[in-house]
Amino acid sequence: MARARLRRLTAALFLLLAPTAPARADDTAPPTLVADQLTVQPDQSLVAEGAVEVRYKGQVLKARRITYDPNGEQLTVVGPMTLTDGRGTIVLADQGQLSKDLSEGLLTGARMVLSDKLQLASAGLRRSGGRYTELSQVRASSCQVCPTNPRPLWELRARRVLHDQVERQIYYEGAQFRVAGVPVFWSPILRMPDPTLSRATGFLLPSMRATSALGFGVKIPYFIAIGQSRDLTVTPYVSTRGGKTLGLRYREAMAAGTLTMTGAVTRDPIRPGSTRGYFFANGSFALPADFAGGLQVQTASDRGYLLDYGITDTDRLASGIWATRTRRDGYVDARLFRYHSLRAGDDNLVQPSLVGDLSVVRRFTPQAIGGEGQLSFDLHGIGRRSNVNWDANGDGVTDGRDVARASIGLSWRRQTVLGNGLILGGGLGVIADFYSIRQDAAYPGTVTRMTPTASIDLGWPLVRPATTPGGATYTLEPVAQLVWSRESHNAVPNEDSAQVEFDEGNLYAFSRFPGSDLYEAGLRANVGLTWGRHAAGGTDLRVTAGRVLRSEDLHQFSTGSRLSGTRSDWLVAAHLSTAFGLSATNRLLFDDSFHLNRDELRLAYGRGATAVSATYVWLKPDTAASRPLGTSELTLAAAFQPRTGWTLNGTGHYDFIADRTTKAGLGLSWQNECAVVDISLSRRFTSSTSVRPSTELGLEVHLAGIGSGDGSASGASYRQTCSR
Repeated sequence: MARARLRRLTAALFLLLAPTAPARADDTAPPTLVADQLTVQPDQSLVAEGAVEVRYKGQVLKARRITYDPNGEQLTVVGPMTLTDGRGTIVLADQGQLSKDLSEGLLTGARMVLSDKLQLASAGLRRSGGRYTELSQVRASSCQVCPTNPRPLWELRARRVLHDQVERQIYYEGAQFRVAGVPVFWSPILRMPDPTLSRATGFLLPSMRATSALGFGVKIPYFIAIGQSRDLTVTPYVSTRGGKTLGLRYREAMAAGTLTMTGAVTRDPIRPGSTRGYFFANGSFALPADFAGGLQVQTASDRGYLLDYGITDTDRLASGIWATRTRRDGYVDARLFRYHSLRAGDDNLVQPSLVGDLSVVRRFTPQAIGGEGQLSFDLHGIGRRSNVNWDANGDGVTDGRDVARASIGLSWRRQTVLGNGLILGGGLGVIADFYSIRQDAAYPGTVTRMTPTASIDLGWPLVRPATTPGGATYTLEPVAQLVWSRESHNAVPNEDSAQVEFDEGNLYAFSRFPGSDLYEAGLRANVGLTWGRHAAGGTDLRVTAGRVLRSEDLHQFSTGSRLSGTRSDWLVAAHLSTAFGLSATNRLLFDDSFHLNRDELRLAYGRGATAVSATYVWLKPDTAASRPLGTSELTLAAAFQPRTGWTLNGTGHYDFIADRTTKAGLGLSWQNECAVVDISLSRRFTSSTSVRPSTELGLEVHLAGIGSGDGSASGASYRQTCSR
C-alpha cells in the first residue's frame, strides 16, 4: 500500500515538473523523487521528508525536507542541503528556495565547491537562468579549514562573486587576496577561470628569480588560448639591475603531431648595448607508411645566454629534421642536422657543423642455412664551414675537411644448443665502404675498402637452483669468442670513432669503435665470465669479468682506451640491487699488475621518503680522447621528505683534478591540498670567456583551484587533517 502511494506521489511530481521546458534529445530522463515520507497537504502542496533526493536533467538535490508549491512552482528546501549539477559544481546550503527545474533560486548559508578544489563560502547564493550563480560576501579558498584553526593558508575575499557556468569563468568584485589572514593584494575586479576549465586567456601565477648577475626579477606570464589546439604564453621578465626580457612560448596540437616553439629577446647589463636571446622549436609528427618524424631548432645569440637565464645546460645546439620507422624485420632512420658549439674554446668554423645520416637495415632468415641474416645500407656525411685543406690550428684535424661515406653490409649469425648445454655460435659478415673526401691534402679524393669478418663463440650457462624455499639461485656462464677481421690498408679520416669505451656492454662486440670510420681488425679472442646470485627476497648480484686477447698489436687503440697492445686491461663490472632500495654499480679496468686505470662507481638508495645517489668517475689522461688532464669527478644528488608535504633536495658536482666545486644546488618544496611553494638556490662556480660564476635564487608558487592546476608541481597531492 505504501509503495503504491509512493509511486502515485512520484508520478504527481513528474506531472508538475515535466512542463518546465522541452526536453533535449540527449536528456529525456524524467524527474525522480526518493524520500522517507511523502504527504500531500490540503493546499495541494507536496511535502517530502527524511532522506530526500530529487534527480532532474543530471542535477541531484539532497535535503532533509522539501516542500513543492504547485501555485508558485517553486521548492522550499530545508537543509542541510546539497545540489550537484553533474559538471563538477556542488552547492551546499542551510536552506533556500528553488524553481521546480532547480535552475533558479535563492539559498542562505551557502557554500559552492568547484571540481573538488575551490570552495566559495557566502552569506547568500542566487541561481538564475540555469547559468549564473551569484554569491555575496564571499570567502574563496581550496585550503582545508579546521575548527581549531579556521584561518586558511590563502583565501580570496570579495564583496560579490559571479560564476558563469557556460563560460566557466568566475568574476570577483572588490577582491582581496590574503595569506595566513594578512591582506597582500587588492583589485576592484578580478576574473579567473573556474577549475573545470583547462584553458583560458589570462595571467598565470608569477615566479621570482634572483641572480648575482641580474639581481632580483619577476616573471609574469600571460596565457592566450588560440582555439582548442593552440596557445601562446607571453612572459615579461624584469630585473632590478636593468635586465628586460620578453619570453614567448607557442604550442599547437595537430591531428598528426605537436609543435612547440619557445624563445626570448633580452637587453641586460651582462652584455651592455647588445640584444640577446634564443629560439627553440620542437615538433614530432606521424608520417605516412608508419614513419615518425620531426624537427628541432636550437639557436642562441651568444655562448652564455642559456646559462645566464637558467634555460638549459646544453653546450651544443642542434637544428634539423629526422624521420624513422621500426618494424619487426626492418629499420629506417634518416636525419639532417646542423650543430653549433657553445663550449669555450671551440671554433665552429672547424667543427663538423652539418651532419647527415641515412640508415636502412633489413633482417631476414636464410631458408637453406637457418640463422639470421642482416642487410644494411648507410649514408653519412659531414661538412665544415672552413675552406682550409690543412691543419692550421694544430688540433690534429684538417680544418676544412668534408667527408661523405656510403656503406653496404651483409652479415649472418646462427646459434646452436648442443646436447650437454653448450651454446655454439658463429657468424660471417662483410662491409664495403666508399668515401668521398674534400679539402684534405692528406687523403685522396675517393677511398674504397672492404672489411670481411668471421666469428665463432662458445658459452656454457650453468644454473644451481635454490635448495631451500626462499633460497638463492646461482648462475655461472663462461664465454669465449674468437673474431677475425681483415685489416684495411686504405686509410680514411676518423670522424666518428675518436671516443672509445670498454665495458661489459661491448666485451663480446665485433668492434669496440663506436662509429663506422674505424673497424677493429686482426685476430682476437674475447673471453669473459659472468656470475650471478638471485635471491628470492629480491636481492640480485651480477659480476662480469673479462678481457680481449690479440694475436698481434695493430696499433688501432690509444693507450688511454686500455684496449691497446696484445692484451687489454682486465674488465670487472658488478651490479647489485637489493629489496630494501639499495643499488650499486662498479666498473673497473686494471692491468696485469693490478694498477687501476679506470673506475666508475654509482651508489643509489631510494625507499619511502629518501632518495640518495652518488657517482664517482676516475679516468687516466688520454690525449687521443681529448682528455689531457684525466678525470676525477664526484656527483651527488639527494631528496628527503622530513614530513608529509615537505621535500628537501640537493645536488653537487666536485672536480678533484681542478680541486673545486663546479656547481651545487639546494631546493625546498612544501605542498598541501591547496598550494605548492618551491624555493631553489644554485651556484655555478666555473667561469670561461662566455660565462661567469653566478648564484641563482628562485621562488615559484602554485595554488590549487586557480584555473585547472591542482597546486602540485610533482603531481602528488597531500591533504592536511584537522587535529582534535
